Amino acid sequence: ILLHISSLPSNYGIGTFGKEAYCFIRLLKKTKQKYWQFLPLSPTGYKDSPYQSFSTFALNPYFIDLDDLIQNQLLKQEEVDALTWYQTKDRVDYGLIYENKEKILWLAYQRGYAKYQKMIQIFMRKNQFWLEDYALFMALKKYFHQQPWTQWEIDYKIKKKNVIHRFQEENQDWIQFYIFCQFIAFKQYQKLKNFAKANKIQLIGDCPIYVNFDSCDVWANQRLFLLDTQYYPTLVAGVPPDYFSKTGQLWGNPIYNYEQMKKDDYHWWTLRFQHLLKLYDYVRLDHFRGFEAYYAIPFKETTALHGKWYAGPGKTFFDLMTQKFGQTPFIAEDLGIITDSVQLLKDRYHFPGLKILLFAFDSLDEKHPYLPKNYEKNCIGYIGTHDNSPFFEYVKQNQNGFLNMKKYYQTVDENTTYEAIMDDLFASDANVIILQIQDILKQDEKSRMNVPGSDQGNWQYRITHNDFDLKKYEFIVKLTIKHQRD
Repeated sequence: ILLHISSLPSNYGIGTFGKEAYCFIRLLKKTKQKYWQFLPLSPTGYKDSPYQSFSTFALNPYFIDLDDLIQNQLLKQEEVDALTWYQTKDRVDYGLIYENKEKILWLAYQRGYAKYQKMIQIFMRKNQFWLEDYALFMALKKYFHQQPWTQWEIDYKIKKKNVIHRFQEENQDWIQFYIFCQFIAFKQYQKLKNFAKANKIQLIGDCPIYVNFDSCDVWANQRLFLLDTQYYPTLVAGVPPDYFSKTGQLWGNPIYNYEQMKKDDYHWWTLRFQHLLKLYDYVRLDHFRGFEAYYAIPFKETTALHGKWYAGPGKTFFDLMTQKFGQTPFIAEDLGIITDSVQLLKDRYHFPGLKILLFAFDSLDEKHPYLPKNYEKNCIGYIGTHDNSPFFEYVKQNQNGFLNMKKYYQTVDENTTYEAIMDDLFASDANVIILQIQDILKQDEKSRMNVPGSDQGNWQYRITHNDFDLKKYEFIVKLTIKHQRD
């Protein structure tokens, strides 16, 4: 089941690594499911997107479970209850979380840093390749009133040693605070991961191919990105016009300096993969096609129309990663413009790709690769991902697609069509089927997680405690048993 951590219920405005996450693992086990997939767990910044983070290595402090801190006497219940966490329980209000989570975690830090100091030092040693840079970057962002790093004073931009050293001495408390938050988040996550393992639930994480420009990753590793003399990107990432957008998508992430990365055998990527493979059982490589060839747009453009294709690191890169890690448990997100070379790259390493059933009904083509009867074994079948409409929204908004579905399945309405596509998906040869929880709970337009190309109202979806009711999962249990997927 695909359900992001932020979408779990909780009393504090956003899902966390707390008791509801454990409830969800128990629910997966009871309903005979094996996989829990979520989106990137990194700290969210711009427009609250998990794909635009301040660090690709850090965990989102929003996911820290406050009840655990209360139990460990780092917080008092009345302190937490005194703050407003949500306007409505089924949507995340990121403004309120931003305002209150740091405030309450600061209290926990003041009471807990000394208590956990020895454990924090061990955590720092294990994570030295990213942690101190991240904490320093976050403290600098606070100091510069959240301005992007390119707008900081020049000495901070270029990390001038004596200036940074002085800043560290004068702002030690804030730097330690950000380290403390990561220590707590990783401690809670590791406990959750161990619980998932004990219950035979495997976790599928997400690796965005690009990093956010306003991130510690770029600021601390400027030579690894294509930047101009003013420290701005020369080219930015995106995709040309496609199913999702007529003018393409201008993501705005800086492009890697692959020539530079190649010189040390992609050391930064090695550290990144090593880190992710400790967190997850499987890692979804977002925008996999970008490793073969990527689309990049000049920095000043306002749409993605005038970009060009450039060769990615491809086979050399994955040969190296295979040497270092052996058979890697990667999943290739191979949606969009997929050429034969992308297919060959994916097949060379036996990475399973994605099949999106909704895409099969733009036309009525019996040979469509996204029709379940045409799936190969080594793939993962979805009705849709977090970027798609849930089924019951799709049928309202896409009349032509819905008509094609009814013709193909010889059904009469939404419910009979839903049952038919679910059965067809489960009957396919795909090794794994993953469903958005919205499609299991039969939710419609209000439950969509993300509309690509739009920046309003995304990433806010949440389930409620009522959605843990086992009766709501009877159909999926029935299909799982019928098609021997248990």
